[in-house]
Amino acid sequence: MTSHTHRRPAALPGFSSPAAGFDDPMAMLEACHDRIRRSLDLLGRLCDRVSEGRIDAAVQEAAADVLRYFDRAAPHHHEDEERHIFPCVLAHSGDPALRAAVLRLQADHLAMEAQWAQLRTPLAALASGHAEGFAAAQLEAARRFIGLYAEHTRLEEALVFPAAAAALDQPALQRIGADMAERRGAPRP
Repeated sequence: MTSHTHRRPAALPGFSSPAAGFDDPMAMLEACHDRIRRSLDLLGRLCDRVSEGRIDAAVQEAAADVLRYFDRAAPHHHEDEERHIFPCVLAHSGDPALRAAVLRLQADHLAMEAQWAQLRTPLAALASGHAEGFAAAQLEAARRFIGLYAEHTRLEEALVFPAAAAALDQPALQRIGADMAERRGAPRP
């Protein structure tokens, strides 16, 4: 009979998201946020299991899934925002609160990169079955990472994405979608 360890980790984050393509870059960015939330949830569940001393194949698989997402997809997402969304909002908005939000989000990206750099090695060790390097300090770092990302995506969705969507016309969206596709080696929309 199948053990519970094979049902615990989620599938590779992103494969079950609603379809969003490069022809609708704003929807694609929002779909990325859904995948980020799923990956963060998986990281949180992984931390709970490690805290309980339940290190098994499911934890290893979850760690590998989290690594794949934050090593591959998250950097593309951040670059999309840095290249297209943040400059658009800064160029089109005189609202000091909105401008401050963009500056905070840019600083968040740097903080996320630094936090990920600290988490990555112990998480990779955990993915390969070496749990001894994933202790209290790493659990706390993972929880800080989860919290920062959660607040970051909330702020983007509440303020920055709507402002960018209002400022971008169809030709600009097409250029953004084409750039996103090209940087990922995907067919252009």
